[in-house]
Amino acid sequence: MKPTRITPARITFAADGPPSAPDFGDVYHPAAGALAQARHVFLAGNGLPGRWAARPRFVVLETGFGLGNNFLATWDAWRSDAQRCERLVFVSIEAHPPRREDLVRAHAGSPLPALAAELIAAWPPPAPGLHLRDFDDGRVRLLLALGDVERLLPALRLHADAVFLDGFAPARNPAMWSPRVLKAVGRRAAPGASAATWSVAVALRQGLATAGFEVQRAAGIGGKREITVARFAPRWRCEPPPTPPRDAIVVGAGLAGAAVARALARAGIEVTVVDRQPVPAAEASGNPAGLFHGTLHPDDGPHARLFRAAALHAAQVYRAAVAAGVPGAVSGLLRLDQRAGGADAMRALLASSGLPGAYVDVLDAAEASRRAGVALPAPAWWYPDGGWLSPADWVHHALAAPGVRLLAGRAVVSLQRAGARWRVADADGAVIADADAVVLANAGGAQALLATAGAAGSAWPLRHTRGQVTWWPCSTPLRLPVAGDGYALPLPGALLCGATREPQEPGESANDEPARDADHRHNLQRLQRLTGLAPPDVSTPLGGRVAWRCHSDDRLPIAGALPAFTLPAGQRLEQARRVPREPGLYALTALGARGLTLAPLLGELVAAMATGAPWPLEQDLADAVDPARWLVRAARAGAAATAG
Repeated sequence: MKPTRITPARITFAADGPPSAPDFGDVYHPAAGALAQARHVFLAGNGLPGRWAARPRFVVLETGFGLGNNFLATWDAWRSDAQRCERLVFVSIEAHPPRREDLVRAHAGSPLPALAAELIAAWPPPAPGLHLRDFDDGRVRLLLALGDVERLLPALRLHADAVFLDGFAPARNPAMWSPRVLKAVGRRAAPGASAATWSVAVALRQGLATAGFEVQRAAGIGGKREITVARFAPRWRCEPPPTPPRDAIVVGAGLAGAAVARALARAGIEVTVVDRQPVPAAEASGNPAGLFHGTLHPDDGPHARLFRAAALHAAQVYRAAVAAGVPGAVSGLLRLDQRAGGADAMRALLASSGLPGAYVDVLDAAEASRRAGVALPAPAWWYPDGGWLSPADWVHHALAAPGVRLLAGRAVVSLQRAGARWRVADADGAVIADADAVVLANAGGAQALLATAGAAGSAWPLRHTRGQVTWWPCSTPLRLPVAGDGYALPLPGALLCGATREPQEPGESANDEPARDADHRHNLQRLQRLTGLAPPDVSTPLGGRVAWRCHSDDRLPIAGALPAFTLPAGQRLEQARRVPREPGLYALTALGARGLTLAPLLGELVAAMATGAPWPLEQDLADAVDPARWLVRAARAGAAATAG
C-alpha cells in the first residue's frame, strides 16, 4: 500500500475578510461570518437543535471540517439546549487540516473562545486516519478523519442522523461533491436523516436525489439567496442502527476488560466486570510500568496504521489519567534503530512515509543521547506522544468510572444464552450475572468460554509467551523511556528494564511463577547494551515479575463481534465483514506485549460495535482485527486447494 500523505492547508488571512485557501481559490466562510452560516445553513437546515431532543445519541456527519466552525457551533448549540441528546457524536472529514498555529489565528476573535481553546488544545498531528477527541466528559465526541473524502467516507462505519455537506465550491473542488461521495453519504445515513448545504448546484441536488434524499430549497444567508436541505427517504429498504444493549458483562479485569468497560460505561451502558482474581490487573496487566508508542513501516499497512491510531488515542487517554493521579508520563519515547545506513536511512524512510514529526521523528545518536540523559549507541525514532504508565493503576482508574461494577474473585467457567440475554456462571452452575451483551476480555480463557456456549470449531490460533521484567531502587540519569532490544524505563526512585520473551513450552503452566535469576541477568545485559547503564551492585535486591502474554499467530489483536455459532447454509466467506454475528457477543483479547498501546482504542471499537455508535477505525482496520478473519482464511485456503 502506498502511504497516505496529509498536506496541511495553506491559509491566507486577510485584515478585512474571511480566511481563504489559495490552492482552491475560495474562502472558508462568507463575509457574514462562519458562526452565522453554521447556525443558519447547517443547524437550522437540519432542524437542530430540535431533532436531537431527548435522544440517547445523535450523530452528525460532515464532509469538510475546514476550520472547525460548524463543529463549534453545533457543540455550542448542544450545550445551550436543555433538551439536548445525552451524547453528541460529530464525524468530520478533512483532506487538508489547518496547522495548529493557523487554527489559533483563525479563532483569535472567536465568539466561542472557550470551546475554540478546547479544540485547539486537542488538535491532532496531521497523520492520516481517524482521530478521536472527547469533550464535556465524553458526552461530546469529535471523530476527525484526516484524508481524502472519496477514500475515507466509504471506509467509515456510522449511521448519521444529520449531514453537513460543506467544503469549497463544487466548481473549485469537484471531487468533494462527486456522485461517489454523495452515494457514500446515503449509505451512511440513518432512516429519516437530514442533510443541508449552502450550495444549490444542479449536479449536487441530482446526486443527493440519486443517493436517496428528498431535496428542497430554503432561504439562504450571506449573499446566497437559497440553500439546499434534504431528508433521507430512499425507495429501497435501509438497515436501521442496532439497538444498544441496556447492560453488558465484561469477563476479565485487565487492560482489555477495563478499556472496554470504560468505553461502554461512557456510552451509557451499565457494565458488570467479572474476574477470577481477587483484585483487578492481577495477571498480565499487573507489571509496575509499561510503554506505549506507535510504529512505522515502509508500506504503512494495516499493522502500522492500527498502531499509529491506537498510540495517538492512548496518549490522549493516558494524559488525562496522569493528570488524575495515575503514575506515568506522556512526555516522549525513544526507540533505537541500528539498521544499515543509520540516521540517513531513517530520514529517507520517514520522508517517504509522509508522516509528521508531531507523530514520529528521527534523532541522531547525539541528539537522542541528549534527550535521554545517557549515551545511546544508535540513532532513534522519537515518538513525542509516547511514554509510560502503570497498567494496574490505570485499570483501577478505568474501573472506577460511573456505571461500572466489579465482581472480583468470581471465576466464570460457562457462558450460555438465555433468551435474548447472556448468562455467565461459576463452577457450581450458579449464575454470576446476566446481561444483553457479553465481552470476553479474559485473554486465552475466552476460547474455553466460547466452547461452553456451543461455539465449537471457531478456535483462534492463540499463543502465550513468558515475559519477565526487572527493577531495583536507584537514582538514574535516564530521563525518558528507551526501547529497542528490550527497554529501559526510569520510574520515580527506580529503574525498570525488560522484558524477556519466551514461548510457552508444552505442559508449561501460565499461572504465577517466580522470577528467574537467569532472566534478570538477561535483562541487565540488554539494559547495558541499550543505554550504557551499568547493572546494579550484586548486593542490590532485584524486583521482578513474570507475566504471560496472549497473542495471535498474525500478531494482531482480536477485537469485535463474534461470528455466529451456526452459519447459514451456503454462507459465503470472502470477507470478514460479511460474516453473520452472534447477537450481543464480543471479544477483546490477544493484545500481546502492546496492551497499553492497543487497549483504549480497541475498547472504543468494541463499544461502538455493541452500541451502534460510529466506529473509531476504518473498515479495513476493523477487518484486520476481526475475530472472524480465520474463518475467511480457512475458506480461501479450501477454495484454493479445490481449485488446485
